Amino acid sequence: MKQTIDPHQVQREVDNRKDELLELVQALVRYKTPSPPARNTVAAQTYIASYLEDLGFSIDKWDVYKGDPNVVGTLKGTEPDYYNSLIINGHIDVAEVDDSEGWNTDPFDPVIKDGNIYGRGTADMKAGKAASLFAIKLLKEAGVKLPGDLIYQSVIGEEVGEAGTLECCRRGYDADFAVVVDTSDCHIQGQGGVITGWITVQSPKTFHDATRRNMLHAGGSLFGASAIEKMMKIIEGLQSLEQHWAVTKSYPGFPAGMNTINPAVIEGGRHAAFIADKCSLWITVHFYPDENHEDIIKEIEEHVLNVAAADPWLREHPPTFDWGGQSMIEDRGEIFPSLAINNEWPGLKTLASSHQHSTGTLPTIGMSPTVTDGGWLAEAGIPTVIYGPGDLQNAHAVNEHVPIDQLLQFTKVMIQFIYEWCHTKKSKHN
Repeated sequence: MKQTIDPHQVQREVDNRKDELLELVQALVRYKTPSPPARNTVAAQTYIASYLEDLGFSIDKWDVYKGDPNVVGTLKGTEPDYYNSLIINGHIDVAEVDDSEGWNTDPFDPVIKDGNIYGRGTADMKAGKAASLFAIKLLKEAGVKLPGDLIYQSVIGEEVGEAGTLECCRRGYDADFAVVVDTSDCHIQGQGGVITGWITVQSPKTFHDATRRNMLHAGGSLFGASAIEKMMKIIEGLQSLEQHWAVTKSYPGFPAGMNTINPAVIEGGRHAAFIADKCSLWITVHFYPDENHEDIIKEIEEHVLNVAAADPWLREHPPTFDWGGQSMIEDRGEIFPSLAINNEWPGLKTLASSHQHSTGTLPTIGMSPTVTDGGWLAEAGIPTVIYGPGDLQNAHAVNEHVPIDQLLQFTKVMIQFIYEWCHTKKSKHN
């Protein structure tokens, strides 16, 4: 049964206790969790686990990598079989900071100035994590007992494709709806997907550079090639496919041509006195929400092999492919599945209504031009959206910051949404 507690009264506490919220954001920012180098989140995750435990959550903490544990807190509802459950998800790692960057202050010593809070991770995404934690705390202190389960996931590795969220899904965590409180400027968003891959051209033989003439000129009689030069043909083929995609594919909410194939890194050759016998190309592929990485892989491989079939040497020595990966640090690869959203989802409708009631404005619903861990939750069958404070112009930026007014607004929305969603009966019981 729905409690008589007024969530608007709880929301008023956000303004009254603004300093407490800002202190929580500052506390999280002070934990130095840049990735790379990663393996540095134990202290921050222990802090979050303790915070959740104080709010009555049961804690599941395990190492994804040594020095980088996931933390999942579960607050069991009073009637979990009948009322909606919710996952709140966010990553604890932040973008790396280079010593040459011209920060005005220490990026890990957050500063409040001119209506903003500055520090690495404020926009991406420790402010969203702190605000959602604070929203839960205010509901708890108001005596709210949620009928539905509330699950808070603090995950590692998002900045380098180390999918702590995927590990949560593999561990069996599920819910009726999920909100990834990542950088979205308080817009409700889905996303396209990203996959990286390596394409390699390998010669079975190695030749001295003095034999190059015999490979190139009439009567040379040496069937050989530079792997670097053959990779140039593959790059041209990828550009052709990218242009074809820009003309033939589209998705609502994205500008034309957002589905790109970026030749990001090339490695080849061994020495100036040799013909290059190996060349590898690292590509980053962005695709739309109505596509998946398996189909994209197939499409690219078929196109590249067709390019190779038109070249006499590549026909005999076709390129090989290595896709994805679990870490940009460990195996130089990553996957971010796409996230299509449905405006008719009950959870999205409730979040949009909470935003409108709390802010007085309709939320913007659309697509993020970047990627988050939300795709992993979607792949697990959980209706998921991205919704958090901060904008992409500040994410990863020098002097990263988030507006305090937006932080307060987001906290109020989350109070309303958590209360309403976890007090709504599951659709099968309606």
